[in-house]
Amino acid sequence: MPLNIPILLTWLRVVLIPVFVVVFYLPSSWISPTCANWLGALIFAFASITDWLDGYLARRWEQTSSFGAFLDPVADKLIVAVALILLVGFDRTSMIWAMIIIGREITISALREWMAQMGKRKNVAVAYIGKLKTTAQMVAIVLLLINSENFMGLNLQVIGNILMIVAAVLTIWSMFYYLKIAKENFTSETDK
Repeated sequence: MPLNIPILLTWLRVVLIPVFVVVFYLPSSWISPTCANWLGALIFAFASITDWLDGYLARRWEQTSSFGAFLDPVADKLIVAVALILLVGFDRTSMIWAMIIIGREITISALREWMAQMGKRKNVAVAYIGKLKTTAQMVAIVLLLINSENFMGLNLQVIGNILMIVAAVLTIWSMFYYLKIAKENFTSETDK
């Protein structure tokens, strides 16, 4: 397993997952619910930034590896799934949006793994629609973690849930986009 700064940033994201969860379950005598919300949102936002940064640094410094290509999406999907489950558990967003997003992530991860086994992983590389989905999703999660009904005159719960709906729609759209790209490989495999 190669160790370099991009891989360490990815591992940091994995290590932050239990820290992120514990913040929301600390006794209110230790940390107020508002502070826990903000701290959790900051941890998640930091993890989201490291997601972009580790990929950028790996490409820039030519430190890409098979292990990094495996671990990076796993770390991303784990922290997003945990955040969505927390948000549903705290009744801050609808279970349907979480199920759509988590279901799509599992589907596309399996599709990418299957395509990689055929040597065609680049056929389902991240597209612009996937980047839009990820941006809407990450911003929605941060706003819903903050959970403020009046932040500088804005209701972050409402805005976060609107963005969660946008992320769910983009999630479905991007899933069908990737499935369409892979469709020709499905038919060629079943014809063998």
